[in-house]
Amino acid sequence: MILEKLSGSLKATLSKIAKAIFVDDKLVNELVKEIQRALLQADVNVNLVFELSNKIKERFLKEKQIPGISPREKLVKIVYEELARFLGEEKAEIKITKKPFKIMMVGLFGSGKTTTIGKLAKYYSKRGYKVAALGLDVHRPAAPDQLEQICKQIGTPCFIDKKEKNPLKIYKEFENLYNKYDVLLIDTAGRSAIDNDLINEIKNLNQEIKPDENLLVISADIGQAAFSQAKTFHEMCNVTGIIITKLDGTAKAGGSLSACAATNAKVKFIGVGEKADDIEIFNPQGFVSRLLGMGDLEALLEKAKEAITEEETEDIQERLQKGELSLIDLYEQMKAMRKMGPLSKVLEMVPGFGQVKMPKEMLEVQEEKLEKWKFIIDSMTKKELENPDSIDVPRIERIAKGAGVSTGDVRDLLKQYKQSKKLLKMLKGGNPEQIIKKFKGNLPKGFKF
Repeated sequence: MILEKLSGSLKATLSKIAKAIFVDDKLVNELVKEIQRALLQADVNVNLVFELSNKIKERFLKEKQIPGISPREKLVKIVYEELARFLGEEKAEIKITKKPFKIMMVGLFGSGKTTTIGKLAKYYSKRGYKVAALGLDVHRPAAPDQLEQICKQIGTPCFIDKKEKNPLKIYKEFENLYNKYDVLLIDTAGRSAIDNDLINEIKNLNQEIKPDENLLVISADIGQAAFSQAKTFHEMCNVTGIIITKLDGTAKAGGSLSACAATNAKVKFIGVGEKADDIEIFNPQGFVSRLLGMGDLEALLEKAKEAITEEETEDIQERLQKGELSLIDLYEQMKAMRKMGPLSKVLEMVPGFGQVKMPKEMLEVQEEKLEKWKFIIDSMTKKELENPDSIDVPRIERIAKGAGVSTGDVRDLLKQYKQSKKLLKMLKGGNPEQIIKKFKGNLPKGFKF
């Protein structure tokens, strides 16, 4: 989970609001102190923390009570809105408006520029754009090889010259080929610190290339130092956006996010893992919603679109509407889930599930089950997949042997299938409240709403 400690603290704060009998000045002051403590522990700048907390108090005291909204709901709404504003308010999406659309990556050594180019290449390729990468880091010996290897893994063309030491000459060397591509991702050199050589090189490249986007790549673990980096790079080459990497593994991420927002340089993407797919458009509202356990439906739908085609969705939807569910359908849904990423990351995007206290061990068990179920389904005949009710004891034993699992694992999958089919029938014409009650009753131990 991104910023797990901060998320836990903020969820606990919201829980206190929900349980409070009265929402008065005393409660607001206590909650603001808890928010302050949570943000300071996430390495957010002290002045920014006090500015945010004062704004929450001021709005709660001065804004009129809206009819139909309780004081609790008003306070939660203010906390949500102010946190979103604090992190940039609205998402700043990059729109590809010309060909080739040049995106130049700048940043210090070790910030993750080259890896991020691989992630962006995959991101834009998935959306139908023809992407190429250009390596202009001539100072780090392994840089061209690293970019070449990353691009090869995801099938993106890569322009490099391992012998040339002038980045401008490399750019001009391949200039006649760039028009074949929709997006050109440009890797540049970094330094261990900002110096005159780096400033001059970036300035010269910026003047010659005239990129459509200058994206500053910052590692989340630098915390509040992100402010000075963003400011200096902006003065150097007019930074149009920021990408924060390693956001999944550091407590200092709160500092880097808020520092960037304070410079008025919009965070465009965030890196949320090590894999090529672990990159997201930064949406402050959705991000805060996830931190507060409210889910992020927009991000979930985006991942779902990547995992399953529109035609497949319509086909499955049509069969489900008829009340038909086979193990093939279940298998397709499982494959889509696997493509969307780890179960823990998917569930934190589902509205309502962020508040469910699910032990980490339980999520790991579910991941293991999905892996086993894949082998079990692969060991079944077409007839068994289409009509699971036909699977008797001898068939269970044969399937288990073929999949290399226990008969209990096979029964577990068949039980899951029957529960899914039952839930489908309830959804077709049942009372929503009754469905939720039944669903809660079937949850395994460890789930708490």
